[in-house]
Amino acid sequence: MDDLRSRLAAVDARIADAARAAGRDPSSITRIVVTKFHPATLVADLHRLGVRDVGENRQQELTAKSAQLSALTDLRWHFIGQAQTKKARAIRTAAGVVHSVDRARLADALEAAGTDGGVLDVLLQVNLTADPDRGGVAPEELERLAEHVAGCRTLRVRGIMAVAPLDEPAAPAFARLAGYARRLRAVVPDADWISAGMTADFVEAIAAGATHLRIGSAITGPRPVRI
Repeated sequence: MDDLRSRLAAVDARIADAARAAGRDPSSITRIVVTKFHPATLVADLHRLGVRDVGENRQQELTAKSAQLSALTDLRWHFIGQAQTKKARAIRTAAGVVHSVDRARLADALEAAGTDGGVLDVLLQVNLTADPDRGGVAPEELERLAEHVAGCRTLRVRGIMAVAPLDEPAAPAFARLAGYARRLRAVVPDADWISAGMTADFVEAIAAGATHLRIGSAITGPRPVRI
């Protein structure tokens, strides 16, 4: 617990420093702790340390952990991984935010799963690479997707999301993302979230305007070995 507390404090200090260096208020940035492969007990420890936003990449883990920790009603679960349409109902049941909507068919599946009268916050994932196999809508299709998702009655478009490419520095990639975010706001004016930045590149993401950071191992420590 002491190690976890120290890592969390160290990352929060770096976030605050990066925000001030960019002329931003640190309180305008949401830190999401990604707990992939870690047990629900770690999430409970994080909650005791004040963490309220937690991210998961896999639907099975999201569903299991959110069920185990259902008593923590102020915990907000963010689904940040690639989503299959057949798992849309399970994702929607467990998550408060879905960061990875990248096609109309997925939006429609999430919409169809909204049978409880609630509204699901979603972000549109854009591909920052030239590889069509990477997750995310192609930039030239962003406005069309935004219009489609904005027309879904039970989905609320909150902003944009991306993962930095592996083969170029993060800063120019996130600069492009900031431009795509402006284009999204031309379609959905209040979609002002930018989900970008992980353990290795969150400083660059903050400089480019990220509002939501997805940070894992710098806080949680190494992922458990999976047999």
